[in-house]
Amino acid sequence: MITELMTMAQDAAAHAPAAADAFPLGRGLVAGLAGLGAALGVGMIGSKAAEAVGRNPGAFGNILTMGIIGMALAEGLGIIAFFAVK
Repeated sequence: MITELMTMAQDAAAHAPAAADAFPLGRGLVAGLAGLGAALGVGMIGSKAAEAVGRNPGAFGNILTMGIIGMALAEGLGIIAFFAVK
């Protein structure tokens, strides 16, 4: 079973350059969507964090920490997608 999976992975890797050449706009589109997704994620996290602090100002430190971690993860996924496209 493992050898079958390895063979399938090698076959897919052999066909990947041909697919990338067939759709030259595909890479740019994927990179743009990755950036859009990261920006939307950071915006949503920021707005919800501000809303949470407005409701409970005493939890500012905890909300700030969770917000920064969430934003870093969203940006990290966007950056990984940019590098995966190239």
